[in-house]
Amino acid sequence: MNDSPKKIRALIVDDEPLARRGIRRLLQSAPDIEIVGEAGNGQDAIAAVEKQKPDLVFLDIQMPLLDGFATLEKIGLPNLPEIVFVTAFDEHAIRAFEINALDYLLKPVDAERFEKCLERVRVRMKNSQGEKLDNKISSLLESLERVESGTEKTFLERVVIRDAGRIFFVGADEIIWISSEGNYVKIHTKNKSHLLRETIDGLENKLDPREFLRLRRSTIVRIEQIKELQPLFNGEFAVILKDGTQLASSRRYKQNLSSLLKD
Repeated sequence: MNDSPKKIRALIVDDEPLARRGIRRLLQSAPDIEIVGEAGNGQDAIAAVEKQKPDLVFLDIQMPLLDGFATLEKIGLPNLPEIVFVTAFDEHAIRAFEINALDYLLKPVDAERFEKCLERVRVRMKNSQGEKLDNKISSLLESLERVESGTEKTFLERVVIRDAGRIFFVGADEIIWISSEGNYVKIHTKNKSHLLRETIDGLENKLDPREFLRLRRSTIVRIEQIKELQPLFNGEFAVILKDGTQLASSRRYKQNLSSLLKD
Protein backbone atom coordinates (compact mmCIF):
# COMPACT_ATOMS: atom_id res chain seq x y z
CA MET A 1 0.00 0.00 0.00
CA ASN A 2 1.36 3.42 -0.98
CA ASP A 3 1.01 5.90 1.89
CA SER A 4 3.07 8.67 0.26
CA PRO A 5 1.28 12.05 0.22
CA LYS A 6 -0.53 13.02 -2.93
CA LYS A 7 1.44 15.39 -5.14
CA ILE A 8 0.12 18.80 -6.08
CA ARG A 9 -0.69 18.77 -9.80
CA ALA A 10 0.49 22.01 -11.44
CA LEU A 11 -0.21 23.65 -14.81
CA ILE A 12 2.04 26.41 -16.19
CA VAL A 13 0.39 29.07 -18.39
CA ASP A 14 2.48 31.75 -20.12
CA ASP A 15 2.77 32.80 -23.76
CA GLU A 16 6.57 33.11 -23.41
CA PRO A 17 8.37 29.72 -23.67
CA LEU A 18 11.30 31.13 -21.70
CA ALA A 19 9.01 32.08 -18.82
CA ARG A 20 7.42 28.61 -18.80
CA ARG A 21 10.85 27.00 -18.70
CA GLY A 22 11.79 29.25 -15.79
CA ILE A 23 8.79 28.13 -13.71
CA ARG A 24 9.44 24.50 -14.65
CA ARG A 25 13.07 24.81 -13.55
CA LEU A 26 12.10 26.35 -10.21
CA LEU A 27 9.60 23.53 -9.60
CA GLN A 28 12.37 20.93 -9.93
CA SER A 29 13.26 21.61 -6.29
CA ALA A 30 9.68 20.89 -5.17
CA PRO A 31 9.27 17.10 -5.04
CA ASP A 32 5.69 17.41 -3.80
CA ILE A 33 4.60 19.16 -7.03
CA GLU A 34 4.00 17.37 -10.33
CA ILE A 35 3.81 19.39 -13.57
CA VAL A 36 0.88 18.00 -15.56
CA GLY A 37 1.10 20.37 -18.52
CA GLU A 38 1.84 23.75 -20.03
CA ALA A 39 -0.21 26.19 -22.08
CA GLY A 40 0.94 29.11 -24.21
CA ASN A 41 -2.35 31.02 -24.30
CA GLY A 42 -5.66 31.41 -22.52
CA GLN A 43 -7.67 29.12 -24.78
CA ASP A 44 -5.21 26.25 -24.36
CA ALA A 45 -5.19 26.89 -20.62
CA ILE A 46 -8.97 26.50 -20.45
CA ALA A 47 -8.75 23.19 -22.31
CA ALA A 48 -5.87 21.99 -20.11
CA VAL A 49 -7.73 22.80 -16.89
CA GLU A 50 -10.73 20.87 -18.14
CA LYS A 51 -8.65 17.87 -19.21
CA GLN A 52 -5.91 17.70 -16.58
CA LYS A 53 -7.87 19.09 -13.61
CA PRO A 54 -4.76 20.56 -11.95
CA ASP A 55 -4.67 21.55 -8.29
CA LEU A 56 -2.55 24.62 -9.02
CA VAL A 57 -2.08 26.95 -11.99
CA PHE A 58 0.75 29.43 -12.50
CA LEU A 59 -1.13 31.96 -14.63
CA ASP A 60 0.44 34.81 -16.61
CA ILE A 61 -1.62 38.00 -16.63
CA GLN A 62 -0.46 39.76 -19.78
CA MET A 63 -1.15 37.39 -22.67
CA PRO A 64 -2.33 38.50 -26.12
CA LEU A 65 -5.97 37.96 -27.16
CA LEU A 66 -7.13 36.26 -23.93
CA ASP A 67 -5.34 37.52 -20.82
CA GLY A 68 -5.16 35.88 -17.41
CA PHE A 69 -8.25 37.63 -16.07
CA ALA A 70 -10.37 36.65 -19.07
CA THR A 71 -9.05 33.09 -18.81
CA LEU A 72 -10.22 32.90 -15.19
CA GLU A 73 -13.66 34.14 -16.12
CA LYS A 74 -14.07 31.57 -18.88
CA ILE A 75 -12.92 28.71 -16.66
CA GLY A 76 -15.58 29.73 -14.16
CA LEU A 77 -15.54 29.80 -10.40
CA PRO A 78 -16.80 26.22 -9.82
CA ASN A 79 -13.90 24.78 -11.84
CA LEU A 80 -11.06 26.97 -10.58
CA PRO A 81 -7.94 25.34 -9.13
CA GLU A 82 -5.57 27.26 -6.87
CA ILE A 83 -4.13 30.23 -8.76
CA VAL A 84 -0.70 31.86 -8.54
CA PHE A 85 -0.64 34.92 -10.75
CA VAL A 86 2.52 35.81 -12.66
CA THR A 87 2.91 39.43 -13.75
CA ALA A 88 5.45 41.94 -15.04
CA PHE A 89 4.28 44.31 -12.27
CA ASP A 90 1.08 45.97 -13.33
CA GLU A 91 0.09 48.31 -10.51
CA HIS A 92 -3.64 47.67 -10.94
CA ALA A 93 -3.13 43.91 -10.89
CA ILE A 94 -0.99 44.13 -7.75
CA ARG A 95 -3.63 46.24 -6.03
CA ALA A 96 -6.32 43.69 -6.90
CA PHE A 97 -4.17 40.83 -5.58
CA GLU A 98 -3.47 42.59 -2.31
CA ILE A 99 -7.11 43.47 -1.75
CA ASN A 100 -8.17 39.89 -2.39
CA ALA A 101 -5.18 38.30 -0.59
CA LEU A 102 -4.20 36.28 -3.68
CA ASP A 103 -0.62 35.23 -4.28
CA TYR A 104 1.41 36.48 -7.21
CA LEU A 105 4.94 36.38 -8.62
CA LEU A 106 6.75 39.25 -10.30
CA LYS A 107 8.76 38.66 -13.46
CA PRO A 108 11.62 37.87 -13.54
CA VAL A 109 10.76 35.33 -10.85
CA ASP A 110 13.14 35.23 -7.89
CA ALA A 111 13.93 31.73 -6.50
CA GLU A 112 13.56 32.78 -2.85
CA ARG A 113 10.23 34.52 -3.49
CA PHE A 114 9.09 31.48 -5.49
CA GLU A 115 9.75 29.15 -2.54
CA LYS A 116 7.81 31.44 -0.20
CA CYS A 117 4.94 31.37 -2.66
CA LEU A 118 4.98 27.56 -2.71
CA GLU A 119 4.88 27.48 1.08
CA ARG A 120 1.77 29.66 1.05
CA VAL A 121 0.19 27.39 -1.53
CA ARG A 122 0.97 24.27 0.53
CA VAL A 123 -0.51 25.79 3.70
CA ARG A 124 -3.61 27.02 1.89
CA MET A 125 -4.24 23.69 0.22
CA LYS A 126 -3.67 21.80 3.46
CA ASN A 127 -6.01 24.05 5.40
CA SER A 128 -8.70 23.89 2.73
CA GLN A 129 -8.32 20.09 2.50
CA GLY A 130 -8.39 20.20 -1.27
CA GLU A 131 -11.38 22.52 -1.60
CA LYS A 132 -11.46 25.06 -4.42
CA LEU A 133 -10.61 28.71 -3.88
CA ASP A 134 -13.10 30.46 -1.63
CA ASN A 135 -14.75 33.86 -1.69
CA LYS A 136 -11.45 35.67 -2.32
CA ILE A 137 -11.34 34.49 -5.94
CA SER A 138 -15.09 34.96 -6.12
CA SER A 139 -14.66 38.57 -5.00
CA LEU A 140 -12.06 39.16 -7.72
CA LEU A 141 -14.27 37.66 -10.43
CA GLU A 142 -17.25 39.70 -9.27
CA SER A 143 -15.09 42.81 -9.46
CA LEU A 144 -14.06 41.86 -13.01
CA GLU A 145 -17.71 41.35 -13.93
CA ARG A 146 -18.54 44.83 -12.65
CA VAL A 147 -15.76 46.22 -14.82
CA GLU A 148 -17.08 44.34 -17.86
CA SER A 149 -20.65 45.49 -17.24
CA GLY A 150 -19.54 49.11 -16.97
CA THR A 151 -20.62 49.58 -13.35
CA GLU A 152 -16.97 49.81 -12.31
CA LYS A 153 -14.20 50.96 -14.63
CA THR A 154 -10.59 51.93 -14.08
CA PHE A 155 -8.15 52.91 -16.79
CA LEU A 156 -4.46 52.33 -17.22
CA GLU A 157 -2.36 55.06 -15.63
CA ARG A 158 0.99 53.71 -16.77
CA VAL A 159 2.39 50.82 -18.79
CA VAL A 160 5.18 48.49 -17.72
CA ILE A 161 8.07 48.24 -20.20
CA ARG A 162 10.62 45.41 -20.07
CA ASP A 163 13.77 46.11 -22.05
CA ALA A 164 17.20 44.45 -21.83
CA GLY A 165 16.61 43.18 -18.31
CA ARG A 166 15.18 46.49 -17.09
CA ILE A 167 11.63 47.11 -15.89
CA PHE A 168 10.42 50.70 -16.00
CA PHE A 169 7.20 52.64 -16.33
CA VAL A 170 5.74 54.97 -18.95
CA GLY A 171 2.87 57.12 -17.75
CA ALA A 172 -0.27 57.20 -19.88
CA ASP A 173 0.11 60.97 -20.01
CA GLU A 174 3.55 60.51 -21.65
CA ILE A 175 2.15 58.55 -24.59
CA ILE A 176 1.84 60.51 -27.86
CA TRP A 177 0.59 57.73 -30.11
CA ILE A 178 0.57 53.94 -30.40
CA SER A 179 1.13 51.67 -33.39
CA SER A 180 0.45 47.97 -33.83
CA GLU A 181 3.32 45.49 -34.26
CA GLY A 182 1.46 42.16 -34.44
CA ASN A 183 1.13 40.80 -30.89
CA TYR A 184 3.10 43.84 -29.72
CA VAL A 185 2.43 47.56 -29.74
CA LYS A 186 4.93 50.36 -30.09
CA ILE A 187 4.47 53.15 -27.53
CA HIS A 188 5.68 56.47 -28.97
CA THR A 189 6.70 59.09 -26.41
CA LYS A 190 8.49 62.43 -26.74
CA ASN A 191 12.03 61.05 -26.79
CA LYS A 192 11.75 57.32 -27.49
CA SER A 193 9.58 54.43 -28.65
CA HIS A 194 9.03 51.27 -26.59
CA LEU A 195 7.73 47.81 -27.50
CA LEU A 196 5.04 46.35 -25.24
CA ARG A 197 3.82 42.75 -25.39
CA GLU A 198 0.13 43.51 -25.89
CA THR A 199 -2.31 43.65 -28.79
CA ILE A 200 -3.62 47.05 -29.82
CA ASP A 201 -7.20 45.90 -29.15
CA GLY A 202 -6.24 44.81 -25.65
CA LEU A 203 -4.47 48.07 -24.90
CA GLU A 204 -7.32 50.18 -26.29
CA ASN A 205 -9.70 48.55 -23.80
CA LYS A 206 -7.45 49.62 -20.92
CA LEU A 207 -6.99 53.26 -21.99
CA ASP A 208 -9.35 56.09 -21.07
CA PRO A 209 -11.46 56.84 -24.20
CA ARG A 210 -11.70 60.46 -23.08
CA GLU A 211 -7.94 60.75 -23.59
CA PHE A 212 -7.15 58.30 -26.39
CA LEU A 213 -8.71 57.85 -29.82
CA ARG A 214 -8.46 54.95 -32.29
CA LEU A 215 -7.65 56.32 -35.76
CA ARG A 216 -7.40 53.06 -37.64
CA ARG A 217 -6.88 49.37 -37.00
CA SER A 218 -3.16 49.91 -36.36
CA THR A 219 -3.13 53.34 -34.69
CA ILE A 220 -4.23 54.98 -31.44
CA VAL A 221 -3.46 58.62 -30.66
CA ARG A 222 -3.58 60.75 -27.53
CA ILE A 223 -6.30 63.32 -28.27
CA GLU A 224 -4.44 66.15 -26.59
CA GLN A 225 -1.54 65.65 -29.04
CA ILE A 226 -3.67 66.29 -32.16
CA LYS A 227 -2.87 69.68 -33.71
CA GLU A 228 -4.69 69.56 -37.05
CA LEU A 229 -7.05 67.45 -39.16
CA GLN A 230 -6.78 67.63 -42.95
CA PRO A 231 -9.64 66.08 -44.98
CA LEU A 232 -8.46 63.58 -47.58
CA PHE A 233 -11.20 61.60 -49.34
CA ASN A 234 -14.02 59.16 -48.51
CA GLY A 235 -14.19 60.44 -44.96
CA GLU A 236 -10.51 59.90 -44.21
CA PHE A 237 -8.24 62.50 -42.60
CA ALA A 238 -4.57 63.28 -42.28
CA VAL A 239 -3.97 63.73 -38.55
CA ILE A 240 -1.11 66.11 -37.72
CA LEU A 241 0.32 65.90 -34.21
CA LYS A 242 2.00 68.67 -32.23
CA ASP A 243 5.45 67.13 -32.77
CA GLY A 244 4.92 67.09 -36.55
CA THR A 245 4.08 63.39 -36.84
CA GLN A 246 1.51 62.78 -39.59
CA LEU A 247 -0.92 59.90 -39.17
CA ALA A 248 -3.99 58.86 -41.14
CA SER A 249 -7.47 57.91 -40.05
CA SER A 250 -9.58 55.28 -41.80
CA ARG A 251 -13.26 55.30 -42.75
CA ARG A 252 -13.89 52.44 -40.34
CA TYR A 253 -13.02 54.71 -37.41
CA LYS A 254 -14.48 57.91 -38.84
CA GLN A 255 -17.04 58.13 -36.04
CA ASN A 256 -14.23 58.37 -33.49
CA LEU A 257 -13.26 61.76 -34.92
CA SER A 258 -16.80 63.10 -34.98
CA SER A 259 -16.57 64.59 -31.46
CA LEU A 260 -13.48 66.55 -32.50
CA LEU A 261 -15.25 68.02 -35.52
CA LYS A 262 -18.17 69.49 -33.57
CA ASP A 263 -18.25 73.23 -32.93
